[in-house]
Amino acid sequence: MRKKTNATAAATVLALAFAAGVPAIASGETVLRIGMTAADIPRTLGQPDQGFEGNRFTGLTMYDGLTMWDLSSSDKASVMIPGLASEWKVDDADKTKWIFKLRPGVKFHDGSDFNADAVVWNVDKVLKQDAPQFDPSQVGVTASRMPTLVSARKIDDMTVELTTKEPDSFLPINLTNLFMASPTKWRQFYDKAEGADAKAMSQAAWAAFARDASGTGPWKMSSFTPRERLELVKNENYWDKARVPKVDKMVLLPMPEANARTAALLSGQVNWIEAPAPDAVPEIKQRGFNIYSNEEPHVWPWQFSRVEGSPWNDIRVRKAANLCVDREGLSEGLLAGLMVPATGTFEPGHPWRGKPTFQIKYDKPAAQKLMQEAGYGPNKKLTVKIQTSASGSGQMLPLPMNEYLQQALAECYFDVQLDVIEWNTLFTNWRRGAKDPSANGANAINVTYAAMDPFFALVRFLQSGMAPPVSNNWGFVNDPKFDALVKKARETFDPVARDAALAELHAAEVDDAAFLFVAHDVAPRAMSPKIKGFVQPKSWFVDFSPVTIVP
Repeated sequence: MRKKTNATAAATVLALAFAAGVPAIASGETVLRIGMTAADIPRTLGQPDQGFEGNRFTGLTMYDGLTMWDLSSSDKASVMIPGLASEWKVDDADKTKWIFKLRPGVKFHDGSDFNADAVVWNVDKVLKQDAPQFDPSQVGVTASRMPTLVSARKIDDMTVELTTKEPDSFLPINLTNLFMASPTKWRQFYDKAEGADAKAMSQAAWAAFARDASGTGPWKMSSFTPRERLELVKNENYWDKARVPKVDKMVLLPMPEANARTAALLSGQVNWIEAPAPDAVPEIKQRGFNIYSNEEPHVWPWQFSRVEGSPWNDIRVRKAANLCVDREGLSEGLLAGLMVPATGTFEPGHPWRGKPTFQIKYDKPAAQKLMQEAGYGPNKKLTVKIQTSASGSGQMLPLPMNEYLQQALAECYFDVQLDVIEWNTLFTNWRRGAKDPSANGANAINVTYAAMDPFFALVRFLQSGMAPPVSNNWGFVNDPKFDALVKKARETFDPVARDAALAELHAAEVDDAAFLFVAHDVAPRAMSPKIKGFVQPKSWFVDFSPVTIVP
């Protein structure tokens, strides 16, 4: 108890010190101040880093994609809806070609027009290496999320054709991750840039663009101090009048430590925080603040290495780990109920759940028996090494949670070693794979993942062709059964039949114990009672536009 009190006191000091550097806000201006879990401001140039927290705060705010998520409901699943494209259709004769009709009358923040040329330019920025605007730094967080897209072609000003290297029914969902930056604004910076060659000038232009960004989103960049704060103001001219923000300004502040975020909220320095410290939830509520949470498609796992020599290549070991964790105990004992125990990527009732035969639950005797069959026991522990972070987007409370797993798995003859690194470094390592030196000898990695669409939830982890550097098959899973099921789902364009194929794939994933499934995030956030109109959707993302602040 004394440790918690001291931590909270120290965090309060940090919050007050932070407050001294907060500039005064103009009288009458409504300002939403948010303490993020990220340790730095996610990149602002159009394709954010820092995982989906980056998309939430510097992607979906300042930018739009051709498709987007409906974030308007707290009780219905978040589904894909039209964004900058008003409609789309795959070609009946050639399933590798898609026609997208664009929304007319949309303007970038700099006043230039959004059109087919802008779409082609934004596709080329991450796919066409000889394009002047090609930016390698944006490729990893974009191309890996839409790996079948190969090109874009203008048909007319408001129509564009996208081509994939193989039939891919997932493409429209993948495009929620490709944000449209202003080619006109970037060209202005490029024409003024200094550099030894075109590549250096391009990098300089992107660096300048990041400091003065221009998208089509409901929020516009106002001021930006790297590693400290990003200020956004409402875009009065946003194309969807129903989503013009209700507050004047939003200030984003990196606060990776949970106690510091909580203290900043309680002291009034921010009025919204992501992931409050669970042990502070009673005090937060007692002080009149609101806690919002909702089960969302977001999984907290261990992803196993399957390279030669990995201890996780033995399915008995993978199953034993899944049976050795008391998830209910983790929820109630450490997280104050702010999680849902995971028995797979999808839980019963989801259309992609399927009918797995391996039941993930807490059964320590069964886990110990499996480990003994695999050759381990009280006098012969299996050493495994997990790479994780101290904080970060969707990571919940990664260090305490991994220490809980460390203790739990010790009872099933595992000797768990933790390699704790900075979040954004971990996220970068995730795309490099278990064979890369950045893995530092780890044979498992703890990066949470969103499960809103088939590619993000299943394909990028299970298909052999998604191994690094293509996408996030960090452990180099190579199973012909998974590959065949992925191909079946990807080439199925009827929604009902595709759901059935995906359910078959998920059941195979669970039966293979492909991950150590631990928790589903519920996206807890705490905020001032003065904040009204917020909807906590069943999504990793949120819509800040309807939020109001009462006096």
